[in-house]
Amino acid sequence: MKKFNLVSYFIVACVSSSPVLADEQSDLLAIQQQWAVANYELKDDAQIKAFTALSEQSSEFTKHYPDSANSYTWNGIVLASFAGAKGGLGALGYAKDAKASLEQALKIDDSALGGSAYASLATLYSKVPGWPIGFGDDDTADKFFKQALAFNKKGIDTNYLYGEFLYDERQYKQAKAHLLVAQAAGIRDTRPKADKYRQRAISQLLAKVDKKLKR
Repeated sequence: MKKFNLVSYFIVACVSSSPVLADEQSDLLAIQQQWAVANYELKDDAQIKAFTALSEQSSEFTKHYPDSANSYTWNGIVLASFAGAKGGLGALGYAKDAKASLEQALKIDDSALGGSAYASLATLYSKVPGWPIGFGDDDTADKFFKQALAFNKKGIDTNYLYGEFLYDERQYKQAKAHLLVAQAAGIRDTRPKADKYRQRAISQLLAKVDKKLKR
């Protein structure tokens, strides 16, 4: 199995379309902040150790808020990122657990966090190997990306991830259009660390897209 490249993962609009309790919001922000460190700033054993602890924390998050789509969305994000850090066959179990958590989020409220569960599932389907090894499927990924954009047309994460997907599909003009939307989203006050790295990735991918378009 290819190494999951989910460093780009995720995918969260910080303003939910559904009500969020004060304690839930605090717990959510704590997970988001720890995820940004583990996903972007740690490597190798330190990263695995951080994701191990964070996956336990995000699992408890769903137990504390079992009726919250936000909790299941972020549990799925953490597990998918853990899969990306681990890579190889050992990652597939985490990817399947991430898929189940994100599907549960959609059952509760598919509009939560700006449709982030759709975007997260789309990324999983685009990165995980297909049958018979995994469940990956590009057509399903494309469908989920479009559903995510229906809830959050200008979101930084969804547009970046869809742009990355379209780049891999060699649809360079469409990829550039979404990357420019993502770039224009700027940096959110609530998630400066994650967005700083996201904007860096957007600039790097835009440079690659422009090279393709000039050929």
